[in-house]
Amino acid sequence: MSDIFFRKLCVAALFSATVSLAQTPAAPALVFEVASIKPSGPLDPVAIQSGKMRIGMKVDGAICDIGAFSLKDLIRTAYEVKDFQISGPDWLGSAMNAQRFNIQATMPEGATEKQVPQMLQALLAERFKLVIHRETKDHAVYALIVGKGGPKLKESEPDPAAPEVPEEPKKGETVMGQGSSQVRISGSMEGGKGITIKGGPQGQMHMTMADGKMHMEAAKMTMSAFADMLTPFVDRPVVDMTELKGNYQVALDLSMDDLKNVARAAGMGMAASGGDGGKALTDASDPSGSSIFVSVQQLGLKLDARKAPLLLIVIDHLEKAPTEN
Repeated sequence: MSDIFFRKLCVAALFSATVSLAQTPAAPALVFEVASIKPSGPLDPVAIQSGKMRIGMKVDGAICDIGAFSLKDLIRTAYEVKDFQISGPDWLGSAMNAQRFNIQATMPEGATEKQVPQMLQALLAERFKLVIHRETKDHAVYALIVGKGGPKLKESEPDPAAPEVPEEPKKGETVMGQGSSQVRISGSMEGGKGITIKGGPQGQMHMTMADGKMHMEAAKMTMSAFADMLTPFVDRPVVDMTELKGNYQVALDLSMDDLKNVARAAGMGMAASGGDGGKALTDASDPSGSSIFVSVQQLGLKLDARKAPLLLIVIDHLEKAPTEN
């Protein structure tokens, strides 16, 4: 499989994590003074790598700049929930193929980045005619819990000092996201070197392929973030119930079936790899039989199937396109 496929897989798997926020719903109290909304097209790793496409959210002074967010990304950010907590029409689309938008908005004087979700709620209601209600329902989940023998995890090393001046992208490096959520993807699966992902809330990650399996190492991960990362690999949401605090080093061995499942969740078909490999990668086996369960157990953790109450944002009405700027 080509490196471009794995870069697309990285983009699809990591993008939701770069735009997710802590869940603290609040009623809208502020609105943007001015907001421009323009279509950006689907995610394109080649365009991202060349700098022609920006993704993520960045607040600089009074300017909020959002690049390549789908409507689901905007709703998730506005209401500060996870992807699986949004119940809406099928046309919201997959991670790779959904309609995306660039937004540049001016915040009112004194507003802060923490208040952006409130302003996005108002913007979605005004420009996309979004109407929602909240429900709490029992939902089939996998609870991420500590195994009988206790966790086999090593705490993360302290973060290195950030450079005073951001480094310029190196040749062949894909830059994704903006501000504190920016990540950089470099390397190649060819020759066994692997792909490295630097930056973002999870710190550095490194992935290599050998004997038909991917080995992934993450230097810094909370258990909540780990649960979010596991969700695309299985057939239901993963919810952190470990009660483990802090950041940990995490290593996983992922089978081809695991990769098929995350590709299927991202909506990656033949176009993902430019040939029959994309079609094969969407023909995944039952996620519950995936080796991801064994990999999690090797960390002293367990994915336990159960039902748990989940808060849902239910979309009652939503327009596909915004009203005019």
